[in-house]
Parts: sequence; structure tokens; C-alpha cells
Amino acid sequence: MKLFKGLFNFYLNSSIHVALAICSLVAITVIEYNLNLEYAVLGFIFFGSITGYNFVKYAAVAGLHHRTLAASLKTIQVFSFIAFGLMLMCMSQLSIKTLLVAVVFGMVTFLYAVPLLKRKNLRTFGGIKILVVALVWAGVTVFVPMIADNMRLETDCWITFFQRILIVIVLLLPFEIRDLQFDSIVLKTFPQQLGVKNTKFVGVVLLGIILLLYGFKDEISWFFFTPLCIACLCMAVALLFAKEKQSPYFSSFWVEGIPIIWFVILLGFRHFFL
Repeated sequence: MKLFKGLFNFYLNSSIHVALAICSLVAITVIEYNLNLEYAVLGFIFFGSITGYNFVKYAAVAGLHHRTLAASLKTIQVFSFIAFGLMLMCMSQLSIKTLLVAVVFGMVTFLYAVPLLKRKNLRTFGGIKILVVALVWAGVTVFVPMIADNMRLETDCWITFFQRILIVIVLLLPFEIRDLQFDSIVLKTFPQQLGVKNTKFVGVVLLGIILLLYGFKDEISWFFFTPLCIACLCMAVALLFAKEKQSPYFSSFWVEGIPIIWFVILLGFRHFFL
């Protein structure tokens, strides 16, 4: 049991779980738009997500959340270095166009963690932390696979992009509620500005907008809309139960795993109804 718990904590702390969540969103885009995605692109996103997230989390090891990680930090650093090498291998197989788009979002991730302007990084600019993360997730999971398959970015693509931004924002709200007691007031997070109750209300409104936006697409299908509804229901439940004092795995495993659940449901629909 101790070994299993150690492996499970490594799975979460090394960002494998979040990388799988991001790749699940990529796969959802691939299925919805019938894209042909090379394994190198998916590998680049997976290993790039591990590298980027671990860089953001552990570039400066400080804060209450990371004190318990000191013993395993060296292992995570080695793992991150291996992931970085694999990311470079996959990157060498990307087209120039795909690479340029990926580099843009990679630079945003870099600026999110590294202070440049007056010793500030993007994370410390009040009110934009959650928007930066949502923009990067949406761009990587929507635009990168589309551009890799030379798809024209038409209206439906942009709607999916804006939906994905809102989805990531909602997924991040339970994290912001959890971190309310730790975050600096300068971050101006939703719970800091609105309170926990109003933050949950905003999240529910955003979920309604996500579903409403789907109706504006040129191609509407219950095959994709139903799994989206189930995913939104899961996010609503996560918001309902989110609180400052959470179990260690509530946000980092269950909430972050909702995209994986969404992808599995979509695969199930594809298997039984197509």
C-alpha cells in the first residue's frame, strides 16, 4: 500500500496526470474534427506538458504546497529532464508551422514562471493568472492539432477555442478556492475578488455559456454535445463540493481528471453509436 501511494503521488506530482488531461482534450479535438494527428505531435504535447508544468511548479521550490515534495524532488527533476529530451525528439519531427504555434504557447508558459518585467512574471500580474493558463491550454489542445493537420481555422474552430478557454477556467476554480488561504492578495483570484460562493456561481454561468456556444456551431451533433453535457455536469459537481480545506486529491486528481473522463465517455459513444 505504501508503494502504491508513493507511485500515485509521483504520478500526480510529476505532472503525468495533468499531461494526460491535456492530451485527452487534444484527442477530443481530433475526434470532433476528424483530424489526422501524427504521434510526434501528441508526444510533443504530452512531454512538453510535463516539462512545462514541472518547470512552473519547481523552478523556484518555495511555498507551502511544495514542502512535502523535497524528498522526491530530485526524482521529479530527473524525470522532467528525460521528458524534456523526449519532447525535443518529438519536436524535431514537427512541421515549421506547427512548431511556430507551439513555441508561442511555450513562451507564454516560460513567461508565466520566469520574472522579466520588474522582477514579475505573468503569474504575479493581478487577475490574469487563470486567463494565461486557460489560453495556453486552449491553444495547445485546439489550434496545435488543427494546424498540424493543415486545417483552416473557421468559425467552428474558434467557437471550440473559446469554449475550451472557459472549460479550463472552470476547471481551475476549485484550485483557486483551495489556494485561497495561501495565494498572495496581489494575484486577485476569483475567490479573493468575489468570495467562494460567488466564484461557484460564476463557474456555473460559464458552464451555461459553454453549452450555449455549442449551438452556434455550423455542425451540431448529439454525439459530441451529450459527452460535453456530462463533462459540464462533472465540473458543476466539482464546483459544488470545492472548498478551502479539500482532501489532498480532490482538485489535483478528480477535478484535473475530468478531461480524461470526458474523453473516455466520447470513446464510449464512438464505440457504441458509430
